[in-house]
Amino acid sequence: MAQQFQAPLKIALIAPLAEAVPPRLYGGTERVVAHLADSLVDLGHAVTLFATADARTSARLVAVREQAIRLDPTPLKSDVAAHLALLHEVRRRADEFDVLHFHIDLLHFPFFEHLAARTLTTLHGRLDLADLPDVYRRWPAYPLVSISDSQRRPLPSANWAQRAAVPLKLAAKVDLVDAAYFREVVAPLLKDPLVEFLGEIDDSAKNDFLGGARALIFPIDWPEPFGLVMIEAMACGTPVIAWDIASVPEIVEDGVTGFIVRSVDEAVTAVQRIDTLDRARIRAAFERRFSVATMSKNYLGLYSRLCRPAASARGVARGGSDDLAGDPDGALRA
Repeated sequence: MAQQFQAPLKIALIAPLAEAVPPRLYGGTERVVAHLADSLVDLGHAVTLFATADARTSARLVAVREQAIRLDPTPLKSDVAAHLALLHEVRRRADEFDVLHFHIDLLHFPFFEHLAARTLTTLHGRLDLADLPDVYRRWPAYPLVSISDSQRRPLPSANWAQRAAVPLKLAAKVDLVDAAYFREVVAPLLKDPLVEFLGEIDDSAKNDFLGGARALIFPIDWPEPFGLVMIEAMACGTPVIAWDIASVPEIVEDGVTGFIVRSVDEAVTAVQRIDTLDRARIRAAFERRFSVATMSKNYLGLYSRLCRPAASARGVARGGSDDLAGDPDGALRA
């Protein structure tokens, strides 16, 4: 249960610089940070957002770069330099805040060891990479938040094929590094009268795209840490058909907000059963489990624990991550 506060907290939210907050197009992490910032302000807290100057927020904005990196037309730019400048500014002003909430994975670990007990780090990416275990063992004092239980354990992947004979629309970005693969491997698979590739779409188009769909097909074949698009679909009352892998069983209520499938045959059957689900009930489930208000209140509960010196000291003594690592983007989850 969220804590009640006697006085507003001074909270710093540190966003990645790849996309604007909220993003103009792609950018799940930045979208979550944007919602969290505005919600915390609405709850009466003093929120400062460290991000790029093109952010739109009701929080106080500290702009550390003129434009988000990915859509900046400048031909030569340095992600590393931009994020080092970000970390320098946050560290310079760290004493102004009760809590420093990082959304940049582990980039800040070497620079904030002396403040680890009053930081919170939400890990938005996959954690099954070879170099990560040693890093998290090296810096055990940082309280961590995962965006699903599954994010922390690798799972086998599964293949997907489309056999339901219903119209399929795909909206996705194709980065330059993937352009050749998309052109040579993926594009030929889309030459079917039932398939339409729309490319990258913004938030306004996404609402119409998801809200007007019979279902969202989520055929992931990697250990997805959360899968924001699943709850974006649910917010529109749109059911989700997703592969039984990674975070999916934590997000989709099978038979309520969608169907969890384990084979191509099950997926085809699920498409045929979509009309048995109640879209109003799907929206209600989203409101109950994944709303911004729920996320904000759960994070405030964690901030409160970090602000209690005794609790912080105990967290550092035993490593600091285990008791904070499972649930508040459970704010996103319930």
